[in-house]
Amino acid sequence: MIITALVLTVVILVGGFLLGHLAGSRSRTGLGDRSDLPKTSRDRVGPHARLALPPLPPRPQPITGPDRPPLPAEKGGPFGSRLTTGTPEIALTFDDGPDEVWTPQVLALLRDYGVRATFCMIGAKAAKNPQLVRDVVADGHTLCNHSWSHDVWLGLRDEQTVLADMRRANEALTSAAPSARVSYYRQPGGNWSPVVVAAARRLGMTALHWRVDPNDWQLGPSHRIAADVTSQAAPGAIVLLHDGGGDRARTLSALRTILANLITRFHLAPLPPGMEEPRPSGTDWFGRPGQ
Repeated sequence: MIITALVLTVVILVGGFLLGHLAGSRSRTGLGDRSDLPKTSRDRVGPHARLALPPLPPRPQPITGPDRPPLPAEKGGPFGSRLTTGTPEIALTFDDGPDEVWTPQVLALLRDYGVRATFCMIGAKAAKNPQLVRDVVADGHTLCNHSWSHDVWLGLRDEQTVLADMRRANEALTSAAPSARVSYYRQPGGNWSPVVVAAARRLGMTALHWRVDPNDWQLGPSHRIAADVTSQAAPGAIVLLHDGGGDRARTLSALRTILANLITRFHLAPLPPGMEEPRPSGTDWFGRPGQ
C-alpha cells in the first residue's frame, strides 16, 4: 500500500508539471502571435514597442517643391524657422551624424520602441557613410540637411556660398538614398540668419529650429538630459538631440529613459518628408504628353 501511494503521488506530480508546462507554452505562443503590435518599416519590433496611446486621425501630407516647403514659417522662431511641428506630435531630431558608432545604436533604440524620428545629417559624413543614410531611410525616418561641414558661421556668408553648401549636402544625402526627400535644413549651432532661412526655402526646405534642447553635447549626466526632455516636452515640441559629434554614450543612456517616458504621454512622429510636386495633368516634366 505504501508503494502504491508513492507511485500515485509521483504520477500526480509529473502529470501536473507536464500540464502546466503545456499551458504555459500555449499562452506564450498566443502572446507572440499578436498582430496588433506596431510595425516598423522593416517589420522589426523590439520588446518595448507598443501602442501606448490611441492613434491620431490620418491627415494629408504637405507637398514640397521650390518655394513650397512642407511647413510654413513660424512666428517666434529665429527668422521664421520652426520651433514646433504644428501638430500634436512631438518630433525627436538627431544632429551631427551619421556616425559609425552612435547612429546604429540610436536606430536600434528607436526601433525597439517603435518610434521614428528626424535625422539632421552633415553632408561630408553622409558621403563617407552612405549605408548609414540608407539605414535611416529604410527605418522610416526623415532626413534633414545640416550643412556640408557643420559650418556654424554659414549664416554670415553670401547667398551663393550658402546655396552651394546646402546643395552639396543635399546631393550627398540623395546620392546615398535616391528615393528620400530632404525637406528640412538645420543651421549648425542654431546660428540662423535671414540669408540662411531664405536659401533653405529657395531649395524647398523648411528652416528647422527646436523647442527643447537638453544640451546633450555637453558633459552633463544622462539623468539630467533625460529630465530636461521629459519635463519640457509638450505637444508639438521639436526636441534637439545628437547621434554624432563626439561621445554620445550619455545621450544614448538618456534616450532609453526619454523614449520609455514619452511614448506613454505623447505621440512621437518624424517630421513629414513631403512629396514631389504633382505633374501637370496630361504632361510630363518637360511639357510633353505624359502618362
